[in-house]
Amino acid sequence: MRKIVIPVFCFAVMSTIAIEAQLSAAPVSAAQVTIEKTQYVNVSSGTLNMRKSGSSTASVVAKLTKGTKVSVSSESKGWAKITANGKTGYVSSQYLSSKNPVKATAAAKTTTKYVNTSSGTLNMRKSGSPSAAVVTKLAKGTKVSVSSESKGWAKVTANGKTGYVSSQYLSTTNPVKATVAAKITTKYVNTSSGTLNMRKSGSATASVVAKLAKGTKVSVSSESKGWAKITSNGKTGYVSSQYLSTKNPVAVVKTTTKYVNVSSGTLAMRKSASTSAAVLAKLAKGTKVTVSSESKGWAKITSNGKTGYVSSQYLSTTKPVAATPSEVKPVIKYVNVSVGSSLNLRKQPSDSAAVILKLTRGAETTVISESGGWTKIKVYGGEGYVNSSFLSADKPKTPISEPEETTIIKFVKVSDGSSLNMRSEASTSGSVVTQLVNNTAVTVYSEENGWARVTANGKTGYVSSAFLADTAAETPSGSNKTIDKIVTPYNLSLNKMVDFQMAADAQTDKNYQTYIREDALTVISSTKGTVDGIGWRVRGGAGPENWVIATVNDHQELTILSKKMGSDGYNWYEVNINKSWVNASPDDVKYNLNPDNFANDSVNMFQFVKLSQPTSLNASEVNERILAGKGILANQAATFITAGETYGVNEIYLISHALLETGKGTSPLATGVEVNGKTVYNMYGIGAYDGTALTSGAQYAYNAGWFTPEAAIIGGAKFIANGYISAGQDTLYKMRWNPAGAAKYGYATHQYATDIGWAAKQVKQIYNLYSLLDSYHLTVEIPAYK
Repeated sequence: MRKIVIPVFCFAVMSTIAIEAQLSAAPVSAAQVTIEKTQYVNVSSGTLNMRKSGSSTASVVAKLTKGTKVSVSSESKGWAKITANGKTGYVSSQYLSSKNPVKATAAAKTTTKYVNTSSGTLNMRKSGSPSAAVVTKLAKGTKVSVSSESKGWAKVTANGKTGYVSSQYLSTTNPVKATVAAKITTKYVNTSSGTLNMRKSGSATASVVAKLAKGTKVSVSSESKGWAKITSNGKTGYVSSQYLSTKNPVAVVKTTTKYVNVSSGTLAMRKSASTSAAVLAKLAKGTKVTVSSESKGWAKITSNGKTGYVSSQYLSTTKPVAATPSEVKPVIKYVNVSVGSSLNLRKQPSDSAAVILKLTRGAETTVISESGGWTKIKVYGGEGYVNSSFLSADKPKTPISEPEETTIIKFVKVSDGSSLNMRSEASTSGSVVTQLVNNTAVTVYSEENGWARVTANGKTGYVSSAFLADTAAETPSGSNKTIDKIVTPYNLSLNKMVDFQMAADAQTDKNYQTYIREDALTVISSTKGTVDGIGWRVRGGAGPENWVIATVNDHQELTILSKKMGSDGYNWYEVNINKSWVNASPDDVKYNLNPDNFANDSVNMFQFVKLSQPTSLNASEVNERILAGKGILANQAATFITAGETYGVNEIYLISHALLETGKGTSPLATGVEVNGKTVYNMYGIGAYDGTALTSGAQYAYNAGWFTPEAAIIGGAKFIANGYISAGQDTLYKMRWNPAGAAKYGYATHQYATDIGWAAKQVKQIYNLYSLLDSYHLTVEIPAYK
């Protein structure tokens, strides 16, 4: 044996390659078999290269994973010749071990820990590096098996996946279960006023989850940095810890008993602590109330089963003594100073005391007491002292101012073919403003020394009163003027129609006496007050049963004219609201709605003329008597007649509209405006919007193709007809009131104007145009209500 082995060994030292060749070429005898040993690949990470020869530069035959079982046939110079997975090659000996490292690792003791993040999730990464790819995300409380920890990283297995997480976010106890198991404490919301915001996180800028009322019970799970995590009413969030208490502040509120103590009238209990809040009840003097809280001059009380707020100043701890019958009736006196002067209301009964406010002549006061030449009074919601000599039992008379200018309608009375000069002043030497023909309706403002100041056909001046009559002259016999009257019944009563218009806030420019309830105003002087709160309405009388004239704004200053007791037990101030247009009274609406007030009047009857019917005008007569001298409209009678017949519109209505909109045929839109190299015309102001009337009106005409005056007159008639007339609202009355629409739908609808006097205001111009003519045929349609 020794003879055989030694030569082989010596030869192997000289040439490994040779021995490999020799071994592979020569048959192996039993004496040459070496018992191979079994070892295992043991790399810390990755795989082990099996190479073709024992050199790091040799080609790779295969890659072996950690724990791979190999058969080692020889080892030399740090290289081992092995067989694995049916392949033979060489690997570095340092990465082989006698024990399977995988089984050893599996058998190693693993520890159980839990993800413990303050918020969000924990990244499980492919390796122990913050830049490694994320394998998965682990929620707080997730159970993980830790196989190793090194350099701040732990190798873990969780949910069937293995990777690395930061060791600092692992704990031996489950933080979720610990939180659940933590002691939950009960506390109560304790705010001084309002509600407490429950937020999504412990930050004043976090979104609000809910609003919690004072006394709300909450479950506190944790508190940190001034914030408490709570659960209340099925919601979880964060609130400021300072507004929580261990005792229920509502339950332990100490109530006190007090009594209503007003000098007169009743005390309003309101829905909230505001003078503009709704009144829940009125409490008489001496009423017993239970006070639960007081703040900023208001007391929260319960009385007669109702809870609300009253002014604290009218409550006392002792029940006021009932007044005797003689004391119940207040003593009323009035300020009696010279016209234009005022009376000082002072804080104390002394000429040197501070002045609270100044009282005007006629101001009504309630006397509290009198002594030493001074009277203590209550006025405009406050109390003070005035000199007794300037009070009187009777209200002093106020000098009557000049009456407002009134107007009446009269008619020019001259021979046919002649005219009446309207002059610039009340004298025959005044220049002639215009000439008025027989039967022209004029508005008379005043008459003096044989002259009347009048307005007619858009002109104002003076005419001789001798040529004015109270009624229009009858149509001469043989004239070609005919008027047919028809009556159209509606399934609607006049009173119901009034109700519909009141609900739609029918407007008027008429002045009314206007009243507002005392608790709506903060009085700053005897003649001034400011509105306290929103939604206050002023009415046409002292009481809520009167119609609403208008609404006023918070802090709006109103002029106080007088005060009176209302039907509801409140004092009401008469005020001046300085509005040009207000809601009309039911009586005024009814008057303007009632056809009987206008149907037999020679002028107002024209609001019932059917505008959907041409009136058989004489073109020559119209040109001569109406359109002569009317600029671009002169000699256009035939065009207006064609327009009326084409689209079913009353010609005089079209002419009246055109005269008004074009300044009697002289406006730039009427005389022509150039658009895109073409001259366009617009005779009715269609599309001419405020602020851009010329450009917008001209652009409308261009788009409509109105490149001649005739095209503008006829094309505009189509627009006018389509709006209301073709819809059946073919009289001025129906354009304003639309009785057919009201009867059909049960409310006011599709009305041309909100002014209750609109129809009546339009008729004088149309009447005057017809009065210039001797030939026409009209149809008048009178509505009839049930």
